[in-house]
Amino acid sequence: MTMKTSANATIRPALPEEARLISELALRSKGYWGYDQAFMDACLPLLTFSAAYITAHPVFVLEVAGAVVGFYSLLGSESEVELDNLFVDPDAIGRGYGKRLFRHAVATAARLGFRRMVIESDPHAEAFYRAMGAVRCGERLSPISAARRLPLMYVSLAPDNE
Repeated sequence: MTMKTSANATIRPALPEEARLISELALRSKGYWGYDQAFMDACLPLLTFSAAYITAHPVFVLEVAGAVVGFYSLLGSESEVELDNLFVDPDAIGRGYGKRLFRHAVATAARLGFRRMVIESDPHAEAFYRAMGAVRCGERLSPISAARRLPLMYVSLAPDNE
């Protein structure tokens, strides 16, 4: 399949029946960084999404020519929302889809009334989030390994005049 550029992509709400598709995409995307099989096996429960998850949270997919090539999801509470996931299929990396998804996530979170978006980043994705304007504010312990620390970042969603 030939991928097109970001301009030909459409972002839409995920459908509950796409849970398996986005789970498989998330695992392929995580595997892009060359993690070993034991690590990937440990990630499986965290990267397996259900129809109920899609129904309960804002989840959006990016489609190109009818194929889902990326997605993101948000988890919110009070004034803060977490970018729970943002994944792009490895075959589609480098075409601007991650940027499109991130910008859509920021706009969606702001529209929903959140004032700040928190990102628990994979260490390999930290540079991407920095380039998108996120600021590192600390670390979190990884749920996969106590020896692994994940960059904690945020983006302010409040208008500049507040």
